Amino acid sequence: MLGGTLLVLLAALVLTPVYLMVTLSLRRTGDDSNPFALPLDPQWSNFVDAFNNMNYLRSLGNTLILTVPTGVLTIITASLAAWAIVRLSRRWTRLAYQMFVSGLTVPVFVVLTPLYQTLQQLHLLDTYVGLVLAYTALNLPLAVFFFAGFLRTVPVELEEAAVLDGAGTLRTYWSVVLPLLRPATLTLVILVTLNVWNDFVLPLILLSSEQMQPLTLSVYSTIGVNSLSVSQLFPTLLLSVIPLFIVFLCLQRYIVAGIAAGAGK
Repeated sequence: MLGGTLLVLLAALVLTPVYLMVTLSLRRTGDDSNPFALPLDPQWSNFVDAFNNMNYLRSLGNTLILTVPTGVLTIITASLAAWAIVRLSRRWTRLAYQMFVSGLTVPVFVVLTPLYQTLQQLHLLDTYVGLVLAYTALNLPLAVFFFAGFLRTVPVELEEAAVLDGAGTLRTYWSVVLPLLRPATLTLVILVTLNVWNDFVLPLILLSSEQMQPLTLSVYSTIGVNSLSVSQLFPTLLLSVIPLFIVFLCLQRYIVAGIAAGAGK
């Protein structure tokens, strides 16, 4: 009974900000009435205005251009690195793992200046490629740490059997190792997607073209210098979160199935 009550209270605590965001999004500009009360005259036009003001489809496309390649590149590079680190008992593999793990302790603000200078020298500033590479590098420490921990629980005999059947290194990775990493991959995809989708600092610093702005910068552009319109800000926030929410709803059963498969191993 107590556990159920605590769960209800926790759910209410989590959902209250979402409820407030929805109700405030539907209010008229200057409406200072009770924020918890549903508006008597919902202003659905607020969402239309936000959609147009933030160039929603363009901003969403830019965010997907950054998120999808980053996720794919992070998964492939991190899984290959973790596989080598776990399966090869060498001094350099232990050193490489320690370097990756130490990257978890470095705040992003520490590497902003060298990152900017490196991309500038490579002529990758204000490009999708430069930002995708930056996101991949910043997500690699967590991804390698995550994959390495999971691979240590996977029996090496499965890979040895593939080698005995004539599979090469890449075939073993693609047909045996990568499918075994599916539970960890699904979880890591969520973490990388959240990191890229919600990031504000890197696009602000590394992108200067307005037509390349992701959703976070489009939301920021709705904030005035001297004033803040709630009826403009909250519809913009909701529009930026809805695609991510839909993706998680669609992937939920696959994530649960992957975790269950991992537990079965």
